[in-house]
Amino acid sequence: MVLIGGLSAGALTGCGPGNKPPAVSAQNFYTNNYQVAGIGYYHAPFRAFYPMPYNFYEPTNRQYFFGGQWAAAPHQSITNISAPTPEVAQQAEARRTDTPRSGFGSTSRSHHVWS
Repeated sequence: MVLIGGLSAGALTGCGPGNKPPAVSAQNFYTNNYQVAGIGYYHAPFRAFYPMPYNFYEPTNRQYFFGGQWAAAPHQSITNISAPTPEVAQQAEARRTDTPRSGFGSTSRSHHVWS
């Protein structure tokens, strides 16, 4: 438990008010349902992000969502923390909507002081 707590704490630090959210990285560990704006929820057993929480229950169709699929029973796994694959981390970081991005022409906002 101490190891898991330490890993998740390292991945989730810096999310307070006024702080830039940490980058999604294959070196960080995330717990089930860790949410990133514009990306979705992390499903630790599948090492990827999805639009709905892990084991989300839809009462209309009486099914559970996990790993990009629907099933009649919730997914059961001992994995509740993992690191995304490098490809997933790169795609997620590119799609996130909670970090300011500089577009083309951002160098025009730079300032120089000439002596």
